[in-house]
Amino acid sequence: MRILVFFDLPMETAKERKIYSKFRKFLINEGFIMMQKSVYTKLALNNSIANSIKDKIYKSKPKEGIVQMLTITEKQFNSIEYITGKKEENVLDNTERMIIL
Repeated sequence: MRILVFFDLPMETAKERKIYSKFRKFLINEGFIMMQKSVYTKLALNNSIANSIKDKIYKSKPKEGIVQMLTITEKQFNSIEYITGKKEENVLDNTERMIIL
């Protein structure tokens, strides 16, 4: 399953830009991958992991602006249609695991 996070945060003042940057860095540090400027996604292997991820987002959410989450299946995620642009192929964004011996 996938967790999609959509956010629209105010960025008019230096303090608001700092809060935006802090939230964005939090998502990246938690393993989210940017799909668009304010749309991030992360793979969750099961419901308990998805719930744990969502709890972390609730605890780190900014006070102002809008943060939304959507959980979808991997099949639904793979059915995204690209109207313009193309899917990044150089990002390992699936359930494959790298094993180093």
